[in-house]
Amino acid sequence: MTQAPMTQADDTSYRLRLATEAADLEGAQRLRYRVFVQELGAEGPLVDHDARLERDEYDPFFDHLILVDTRIDPATRDHVVGAYRLLTSEKMRALGRFYSASEYDLSPLIASNRRLLELGRTCVHPDHRGGASMFLLWNGLAEYVLERGVEILFGAASFHGTDVQALAEPLSYLYHHHLSPPDMRVRALPPGRAEMNLLPGDRLSRPAAMAAMPALIKAYLRLGGSVGDGAYIDRAFNTTDVCLVMDTGRMSARHRDFYTRKKAPA
Repeated sequence: MTQAPMTQADDTSYRLRLATEAADLEGAQRLRYRVFVQELGAEGPLVDHDARLERDEYDPFFDHLILVDTRIDPATRDHVVGAYRLLTSEKMRALGRFYSASEYDLSPLIASNRRLLELGRTCVHPDHRGGASMFLLWNGLAEYVLERGVEILFGAASFHGTDVQALAEPLSYLYHHHLSPPDMRVRALPPGRAEMNLLPGDRLSRPAAMAAMPALIKAYLRLGGSVGDGAYIDRAFNTTDVCLVMDTGRMSARHRDFYTRKKAPA
């Protein structure tokens, strides 16, 4: 990938690239610790609280798209301020399965024999949210997708907390208005499965549902994304997950323009 420096409106310098060195991967894991462990209360068998690393056994198989703040010395391992974790169909074969297969039945996607890309561990440092950082990560993802001919993107996106009733409005809205078509409809698996059809469609308020929707989910919906059947309660991460699915071949011309010209989500 091109490694051109990026500059935000406040003159903060960014560089967007794939992680290539141990310092890069540790930087992504330290960012994930800051977001998922400290902010969201996640835990896991390989989380290193002393070194402040959120890591797991899948990390070596993934590509890590990172946004680097060039003002910070990489030796500190705090230079990564945004990250995506990416697994293509080809790389999945070495691993043996996709990461989210523990939460969802992915057989409709795998049976399609199309080029798949699993997205995960998406995060931005709180000091860098609300500016150019997410836009730059979207551009990097678009370039990655184009270079590899990816046809379907998918992955878990999270609501904070595990109280499904507190999320009844946004989950029900996703079920009634953004359910994936049958040939792409992955299903959440027990024992973590939770139904999303919690409220009837005529009782839903779109403004209220969208206000309760995480920004990342809203961005995928604006690009034409859809969700699988059922949410998954991830108690280790203290989240309620939905599986987002996006078929680049079914995008409208406006949505596809994001990939071909790398514009920010409208």
